Amino acid sequence: MLSILIPVYNYDISRLVGELHRQGTEAAVDFEILILDDASTRPSPANEALGRLPFVSYSRLPENIGRARIRNRLAAAAAYENLLFLDCDAEIGCGFINNYLPFCDGESVVLGGIAYDEEEKNPAYSLRLKYGRKREARPAPEREKHRSFATFNFLIPASVLKRVGFDERLRGYGNEDTLLGYELRALGVPLYQIDNPALHRGLDENPVFLEKTRQSVANLFRLLREEDYASLLQSSQLLRSYFRIRKLGLLPTASFLFWLFRRGLEAQLCSPSPSLFLFDLYKLGYLCRLAGEGMTACQPLSENGGKNNRNPA
Repeated sequence: MLSILIPVYNYDISRLVGELHRQGTEAAVDFEILILDDASTRPSPANEALGRLPFVSYSRLPENIGRARIRNRLAAAAAYENLLFLDCDAEIGCGFINNYLPFCDGESVVLGGIAYDEEEKNPAYSLRLKYGRKREARPAPEREKHRSFATFNFLIPASVLKRVGFDERLRGYGNEDTLLGYELRALGVPLYQIDNPALHRGLDENPVFLEKTRQSVANLFRLLREEDYASLLQSSQLLRSYFRIRKLGLLPTASFLFWLFRRGLEAQLCSPSPSLFLFDLYKLGYLCRLAGEGMTACQPLSENGGKNNRNPA
């Protein structure tokens, strides 16, 4: 019936798994919870104890394999056709499992959404909170309008994921979920947005979120060089702005301006009241900087640069 798949890195998931196990048991359906630790540098002893629960499996990898590969590996190990992916820093509410069960009999992908604690006010997380609340925590109709796709909390048939898989050439943070969404749409797989959000608890402090943002932009530029994802490149607002700058011959100017104002932008974005407009400019400037430097700070997608490193689940 349902395989619940949770990749873990440096996070205590005992509360999440306990609630999933309770809801799965009360729903009286066949289920399993597979937990795979991506070589955490600070593994939680509480996580290892979860493997003693019925229908729960916990394993720890000897080396870190990254966000895409670990999800493919979890999917390959799943016993059931319906795969429910959750990030380890999620928190679920009552009825979470039951809300997904009506969709466990088809070929559709279902995205439950993400939410943020309205009581969280810590300025150390101001950028992550503002971005999450304004750009991610949207009701289902808005997510449908913006064609959102996030792997934080979603249900997918194993047969569908086997046709695509997460792109293992992407390393670090960012865009592996975006690519999966675009490829599913290209295959004509129905994507449904529902209001079944999981609360995002593991917030990044502002400097960490900026570093992850740079990784995400670098991944996008790698894809731009590979030219594998024309539909993605044409649909990205960030890339459309980049192409306009490049067409006007302003890449050197934009790269220089980013270098000149980078520290000031980062100071503003790490302040208690960050600007999402400036955050978008920061991403655009960093992309132009990468292009101006010839991507010297980034590694190739793969040794051979081709798509044959793709490893579907």
